[in-house]
Amino acid sequence: MQATIKAERSLFSYPKYWAHCYGTAPFLPTTRAEMDELGWDSCDVILVTGDAYVDHPSFGMAVLGRVLEAHGFRVGIIAQPDWTSKEAFMQLGQPNLYFGVTAGNMDSMINRYTADKKLRHDDAYTPGNVGGKRPDRAVTVYSQRCREAFKGVPVIIGGIEASLRRIAHYDYWSEKVRRSVLFDAKADMLMFGNAERPLIELTHRLAAGENIADITDLRGTAIIVKQPLPGWQGVDSTSLDKPGKIDPIPSPYQEIPDCDKADTNKDAGADKAQPIVIQPPERRKPWENVYVKMPAFETVRDNKTLYAHTSRILHQEVNPGCARALLQRHGDRHIWINPPAMPLETEEMDAVFDLPYQRVPHPSYGDAKIPAYDMIRFSINIMRGCYGGCTFCSITEHEGRIIQSRSEDSIIREIETIRDSVPGFTGVISDLGGPTANMYRLRCKSAKAEATCRRPSCVYPSICAHMDTNHAPTISLYKRARTLPGIKKVLIASGVRYDLAVEDPEYVKELALHHTGGYLKIAPEHTEDGPLSKMMKPGMSSYYRFKELFDKYSAEAGKKQYLIPYFIASHPGTTDEDMLELAIWLKENRFKLDQVQNFYPSPMATATTMYHTEVNSLRKVKKDSEHVPSAKGEIHRRLHKAMLRYHDPKNFAQIRKALIAMDREDLIGRGSQHLVPPESKEEKRQQAARPKRGERALTKHTGLPPKGFKHKRKPVVKGKPGTRQG
Repeated sequence: MQATIKAERSLFSYPKYWAHCYGTAPFLPTTRAEMDELGWDSCDVILVTGDAYVDHPSFGMAVLGRVLEAHGFRVGIIAQPDWTSKEAFMQLGQPNLYFGVTAGNMDSMINRYTADKKLRHDDAYTPGNVGGKRPDRAVTVYSQRCREAFKGVPVIIGGIEASLRRIAHYDYWSEKVRRSVLFDAKADMLMFGNAERPLIELTHRLAAGENIADITDLRGTAIIVKQPLPGWQGVDSTSLDKPGKIDPIPSPYQEIPDCDKADTNKDAGADKAQPIVIQPPERRKPWENVYVKMPAFETVRDNKTLYAHTSRILHQEVNPGCARALLQRHGDRHIWINPPAMPLETEEMDAVFDLPYQRVPHPSYGDAKIPAYDMIRFSINIMRGCYGGCTFCSITEHEGRIIQSRSEDSIIREIETIRDSVPGFTGVISDLGGPTANMYRLRCKSAKAEATCRRPSCVYPSICAHMDTNHAPTISLYKRARTLPGIKKVLIASGVRYDLAVEDPEYVKELALHHTGGYLKIAPEHTEDGPLSKMMKPGMSSYYRFKELFDKYSAEAGKKQYLIPYFIASHPGTTDEDMLELAIWLKENRFKLDQVQNFYPSPMATATTMYHTEVNSLRKVKKDSEHVPSAKGEIHRRLHKAMLRYHDPKNFAQIRKALIAMDREDLIGRGSQHLVPPESKEEKRQQAARPKRGERALTKHTGLPPKGFKHKRKPVVKGKPGTRQG
């Protein structure tokens, strides 16, 4: 399908920078010695990343580095530097244009800590799978070290960590609302989303002599300003949100409040917005040169209702075709967020993935294993973006809702490249996918709708009538890929969006017959309507329909194949009763999950907003908005997680206690209808052996006390203040 939302300029239409005469580097240099071999006296751009340097299109810094190189710029990489001093950030010298900083493919906090805030001791993006090779809040730390290394050199931050912290946001690890990362990092600019388009334009403009402080109009960027940009008209966020639905596109001739006079709504004690009449000299789109003034950082920090409102407004302004700029005050300055960058066309996507990647880690790592690379080295990314809108997922906030697909020819070329050049290839492509397995080339059939829609999801509560659900392009790609010489099998490892798949049974048939290696993972996430409605996930009817088709076609092929469902515990909107019903469903369907996931409140996600505020921000936010229950605290979250592993003896006692409290003792027993067995003799013995309060704990050396033994407590002797009590 031809794209309906286009950029003014093609990604590769710029004249090449003079340094293109140096040619293509086998690997982007990571040391001065490598620069010397290339004949470079300096780098134009230095990229700093928290990941190991793998020259592969699944690693963000490799992609950006190769795209910049294709434009003629000399790019160096500083991967996983020692952040305790500035020396490691000086190893390639001073960049001529700027430092580009990212935490890597993962948020550094999520990479380092579990959903229970326990420290991880591994890191899949580090040689040897060693943890601790990047700092907490890596974007902030790296940026500050770049500033120390070379004062005056612009610092641009980006990647998933910066992207999801571009406004004031709830921080799960400190349990407070933090300001935009742009202020903490002290960077000159933040780029959100896939940044090829804004990064290339910025680099060419800096190379042409523009000052970073004067570049304020780049889509997909955020900057710090003292006041709104000239030539833009403001509208207060509280005037946009209508009860129960997203506001329709306003008329360009309507009255728009002057939000310089109103920081937030009357609930926060702000002055009422005063309307002014806009009389445009000519007809224009009503979102052009209009910014939304959102409640200030100090306001959302202290007012959960307005935090939820702000999150709702942010998620309405993600469509690059109609998004307005956003403004949020932090103290005496503001964060200014330009509309998102335009998505890449198919030809641009092809050009990005056709660049000369080595497709292996940098030679300096030797034989050290990098688990993230091992997982993707035989897989291929066929598209970007997701219009599912799942509230716990950050793909939409980062990559956007518009599906950006590569051409079939480009994907086939990459398969052939893997077959012919990647070490260790055995003939099996491990995945053809992306954020989802089956959104390839599935876009809105209406140009007008795609350019103006503000729905958070194209498939919830039902699939939009404008959405294309024809999987024929995907089926064609699968068939062509699996018949290539030297290709034994093409597997699909990305999650299948089954509510889309059932709209085209031929896709399910192709999947079951040729692309499943015995097991296929899908993600219902839950069985109950309460949590599913807060996740914006389909009900179980779609799951049952998909399972029926999958089982049918697997049987026709004479194969025994199984669906592996993924579920989330402790998601906002989930009650103890909901988790119990899910556990019963798992037991009835004979699922014994090995690995289970507790909800992880990542920055800026809608589900995180509900977790923090306990307000349903999917609807109009008011003082009496729907209350969303959330499991908080280690004990409560552990219970929800334990119910997903009802079969694990370690969880029996905790589940039994909960069942008694819920008056569901009928589920305790040894029959097939029971969830957990009754307390065993061994458990009773262990319970009896546990010391009561005030008693000395038994150890393996003391053994059990003799029968009839009673522990005698010493009498309490009242002492003077400051003395030890008896």
